[in-house]
Amino acid sequence: MPSAQINGIRIHYDDQGHGDPVVLVMGQGATGRAWHLHQVPAFVAAGHRVVTFDNRGVPPSDECPDGFTIDDLVADTAALAEHLGLGPCRFVGVSMGAYVVQELMLARPELVVQGVLMATRGRTDALRAAMATAERALHDSGLQLPPTYAAWVRAVENLSPATLDDEQQVQDWLELFEYSPPPAGPGVRAQLDLTVPDGRLDAYRAIGAPCLVIGFADDVVLPPHLGREVAEAVPSASYQEIKDCGHYGYLERPDEVNRVLLEFFRTGSSSAPGDIKLG
Repeated sequence: MPSAQINGIRIHYDDQGHGDPVVLVMGQGATGRAWHLHQVPAFVAAGHRVVTFDNRGVPPSDECPDGFTIDDLVADTAALAEHLGLGPCRFVGVSMGAYVVQELMLARPELVVQGVLMATRGRTDALRAAMATAERALHDSGLQLPPTYAAWVRAVENLSPATLDDEQQVQDWLELFEYSPPPAGPGVRAQLDLTVPDGRLDAYRAIGAPCLVIGFADDVVLPPHLGREVAEAVPSASYQEIKDCGHYGYLERPDEVNRVLLEFFRTGSSSAPGDIKLG
């Protein structure tokens, strides 16, 4: 996996395929290789050049344990795109990565052809604030959850009832979670300090790039109504809700997610059931 010295730090990235470029921005505490299970093969097969990377805070990119801001992550993403000669291009983000992409569309609009925001939000409500406080407290306590318990918590938080009620599927997911725990360390801890401040929904009214917001119907981490608020704020955005998936919808229902994304790349819209044109 190559690396680049950009924006004052080292960023590890992967660059595959040829054609119109797409940059995929991962969420909190996850590596860019999560995109390689389903999205990268599908997008490369559709004729795109696809770039993934590990955000600062997640090894082997620099951990930056002294902390950083969302503006740093935006600057990293922009600098990598420029380093690889990609812009203007498409950017797709999920969870924290979606927050990065929507801020990028404001800060560097000349780099963005289209933006896709999956499982996103434009404010920090009471439950999300409590969740962040709890995650920081758990990390700072030094407590190590038993792997089987941590896997169960991860499944309940991130998967849909449709998956949790399927005996074979849930067993597969639990085994995956137990033997592939998420990264941990000071950089991941620094990511836990990133929150969405007040006033960002109003700021997003200045976004000009075509935008698709995707909500995952059973997401309890970032429920779809928070994503819809972002879609309502962004001029001419469209909103698509995908059923039977939780926060890991891009992994849980990859065929549907990929179909919606590729259609948006081709036409600038989605015609799937549940698609709502806003603005």
